[in-house]
Order: sequence, then structure tokens, then C-alpha cells
Amino acid sequence: MAWNEPGGNNQDPWGGGNKGDKQGPPDLDDAFRKFQEKLNSMFGGGRKGGSGGGAQSGSSSGMFIGILILAVVAYVWNAVYIVDEKEQAVILRFGEYAETVGPGLHIYFPPIDTKYQERVTELRTYNLHQQMLTEDENIVEVAMSVQYNIEDIKDYVLNVAKPLVSLEEATQSALRHVVGGSEMYQVLTEGREVMGIEVRDRLQAYLDSYGTGLNVAKVNIESAQPPKEVQAAFDDVIRAREDEERAKNKAQVYANKIVPEARGQAQRTIENANGYRDEVVARAEGEADRFVKLMSEYKRAPEVTRERLYIETIEEVFSKSSKVLVDVEGGNNMMYLPLDKLTQSHGGSMPSRQLSAQELNEITTRVTEELNKRVNSSRASGGRVSR
Repeated sequence: MAWNEPGGNNQDPWGGGNKGDKQGPPDLDDAFRKFQEKLNSMFGGGRKGGSGGGAQSGSSSGMFIGILILAVVAYVWNAVYIVDEKEQAVILRFGEYAETVGPGLHIYFPPIDTKYQERVTELRTYNLHQQMLTEDENIVEVAMSVQYNIEDIKDYVLNVAKPLVSLEEATQSALRHVVGGSEMYQVLTEGREVMGIEVRDRLQAYLDSYGTGLNVAKVNIESAQPPKEVQAAFDDVIRAREDEERAKNKAQVYANKIVPEARGQAQRTIENANGYRDEVVARAEGEADRFVKLMSEYKRAPEVTRERLYIETIEEVFSKSSKVLVDVEGGNNMMYLPLDKLTQSHGGSMPSRQLSAQELNEITTRVTEELNKRVNSSRASGGRVSR
């Protein structure tokens, strides 16, 4: 049963006891006074029998101690800090470097210690857009971005008062040095990538010499263009250079196609020549060896060898041509008729025609009669028809 319900015991939950019909929230002054009394009893400030001044002194002493406890708690609360995985912190003790702390829960003691906490792995970006003069005295507008992070937090905190300002000024100096040593065509076209690398190296050298503790991860040349007043003329120049480069690439492709074919044909010709050379040399060596052997046989039997060579030569010649042998009756010789020559028409440039059977018989008859005349004439003179 609730304390304020009918029939209840009218017990006040705020410690006020039975107050009859009067009910309400607790008195804040009374609660604070009770808290002071408890503090006094804890620290010896609530002794009985003292004078009024003594009670007031004890109350002030307890309040001071409470405030002191709260101050200590607040100090400890502010002294404890957490370093994230991406962060590092530098602690200075009496203004002198003490330590560098990594990720985790740590405590330092201000004002004796001073803490500088920074993100060291996070890549930050600095953008720059300026006009500058090239080596050939032309003005270009260059937009670039620098990605960097803190590599050494000790140097970042202690060596330079404003390391980011030093980064900005060093970036401008490095970019002006590189652009001032390049021609405008290089800056506007294919020289951007090389220019970005050169700016990065020079900027890192500047920062290292200053001892800023910063590391330049990458420099991007986002755009490089001439002033707006001469933009159209430079666009025409760029298009002309692109056409030139396109023609060069096309010619190079054609050369890459033709040159290997020519080299292949040349190599094939060389191989054929080498094969022909080997063949001729081998044939000559064979003929020479055959002649040497034939010479030795000829020395042994000259007549037989001479006859054999004659027969072999005749066989070789006759085997390669068309021929008709006519046996002359009553004679000891045979007539050789080169019919392949006879079948050709008169005149070397005219195409040949095939003889009919009648024409062939007439030619054969005439040849036979001519042979008979020669044989009779040879017999009458007692001579001999040579072979």
C-alpha cells in the first residue's frame, strides 16, 4: 500500500515522517545541510558540544574538502586521454620533449605536461591553383593537389612553428621552379606526369630540410592550361600536334607490319641461296669424285672406257628427245629423224602444228630415197658412211 493512500501509514518517503495533511517535495536546503553533516562526520568536523563559531568553522572545512575532492576528480578526468589507432601524441614536460605515445589509454599531468595529439596515418590534401611563367616566357595556369601525412610527429610539433604554412610555401616554390624550367608545350601536354614527379621530389626535399616531419605521398597535376585570352590558339596548336602524333603512330604501325615481312623474305632468300650453294657444291664434289674414279678406270682400259662413255652419252641424249630410226635396206647405217623438230612449223615465233599421216609418209619416203642414193653413191666410190 502506498504511503499516501487512504488507510496507509502516512510515512513520508523523503524522510519527513508523519506530517499530517501537509505533503510536498523535499527541502533542498535541508538535503544539502544533511550532506554537509555527513562530510563533517567523515572528516571530524561534526563534534558536539562546540560553540556556534566552531560549528560554522567545521561546516566551511567540510565544504572545502568536498570542493577539493571534486577538483581532484575533474583533474584526473581531464588528465586521462585515449590515443586512436590512427593517432600519436607528443608529451612535453616543462616545455621539453618527454615521449611519444602510441594508441591506447594514457595519462599526463598538466600544467607540468603538455600534450599534442595528431592523426599521423590520415592522408590530407592541399590544393593549389596559380598562374606562373614557363621557360619560354609564356603564362600558364596550373591546378594541383598535394597528398601528405605526418611521418614524424616529434619534428612536426617541435621543429617548425607552423608546419602547414611551410608546406604551402614550399609547394608554391617547388611548382614554380619546375614550371619555370619547362617549356609551355611540355606543361600543357605529355609533360604533366613527369612534372608531378619532379614537384613531389623537390617538395619533399624542401620539407626534409625544414624538418617539418611531413611526408608527401603524391602530387597530382590536375590541369594546366594557357590564359583564357589565347585559349583558342593553343587549342589549334594542340590539335595539330595530335594529328602529327597520329600520323607518326600510323606510319609506325605500317612499318611494324612491312619490316617483319621484308625480313622474312630476305631470310627465305638467304636460306634458298644457302640450299642452292650446298646443292651445287655437293654435285660438283660428286662429279669430281666420279671423274677421279673414271680416270682411274680409263687408265686401266682406255678403249673399253671410251666406248662405254660414248654409249652412255648417246643413251642420255636420245632418252630426252623424240626420234625415229630408219633402217636402210642394204646398208649398215640407220637414219635418225628428229621428228620433234620436224613437227614445228617454219619460223620460230609461230606455234607448232601436228603433221598428218600423209605428210609424214611423204617425208619418210623422201628420206628413204635420199638414204638409198647416198648408200649407192658410197658403194660406187668404195667409201664408208661415217657414223
